[in-house]
Amino acid sequence: QVQLVESGGGLVQAGGSLRLSCAASARTFSIYVMGWFRQAPGKERAFVAAMPWNGGNTYYTDSVKGRFTISRDNAKNTVYLQMNSLKPEDTAVYYCAASSRFGQNPADFRSWGQGTQVTVSS
Repeated sequence: QVQLVESGGGLVQAGGSLRLSCAASARTFSIYVMGWFRQAPGKERAFVAAMPWNGGNTYYTDSVKGRFTISRDNAKNTVYLQMNSLKPEDTAVYYCAASSRFGQNPADFRSWGQGTQVTVSS
């Protein structure tokens, strides 16, 4: 199973930026899509962004379009989520995930990182 380790979360003021990283190891050849999800307190885990492991189209939930960018560095087996113009409603635990098929539902993803907290203060 693919192993994923996230980093880069933290506390930032509204309007600020953070970049999350997700390093993948073990069975990376099985990855088709990498995704980012987030879970706020009392809410279900929700899709944020995704892209094919080997590049191609990127996909975003409407609330982050124009502010967040997903990218990858295959040489480092790492996927990034650049988050700009952060808002208090972006506060959540952010998870990266890997899937062997395309999807935007958490159930489509078999491998998950441990999560990293992002807190945006107003």
